[in-house]
Amino acid sequence: MTQKSVCALVGVATALTLMTVAIPARVEAHCQIPCGIYDDEMRFAMLEENITTIEKSMKLIEELSADPGKNANQLIRWVINKEDHADAMASIITEYFLQQRLKLDDPEWAAKVKPCHEILFYSMKAKQTTDQANVEKLRAAVKALKDVYFTKKDAMHLEESHSADHSR
Repeated sequence: MTQKSVCALVGVATALTLMTVAIPARVEAHCQIPCGIYDDEMRFAMLEENITTIEKSMKLIEELSADPGKNANQLIRWVINKEDHADAMASIITEYFLQQRLKLDDPEWAAKVKPCHEILFYSMKAKQTTDQANVEKLRAAVKALKDVYFTKKDAMHLEESHSADHSR
């Protein structure tokens, strides 16, 4: 191998290394392997937080719409925020619950899938409108999923730990 070939190979290797370092890779919030890191209770808290954010976004969009010329930038930002949180809900339901947590052999499978579909449907409706009824339907669907998802023993444990957290 000539010195020129070695230099060319080093140059290509350097360029490839720089490309892998310089180009940011898309990082997902969840792996689709049974890692055991993520927990169900946190996913429900995230869903509820997204609903609250969607609700606030809708209210601010309504307020800012009174003078859209003056408030155009903030209006756009709140619309994007509302849509991002609706998409986050859809992602949690699809990638966490439907793809990983709801097992096909679960006798309660259909009862668990129905509220998942409602969450997907009403999160899409929340993107399309500022109708607060969609927020309430989202809350009801998340509650329905939570009620059917956790066993009575799980629900009691969650309620006890939730009460203990708020008594501090």
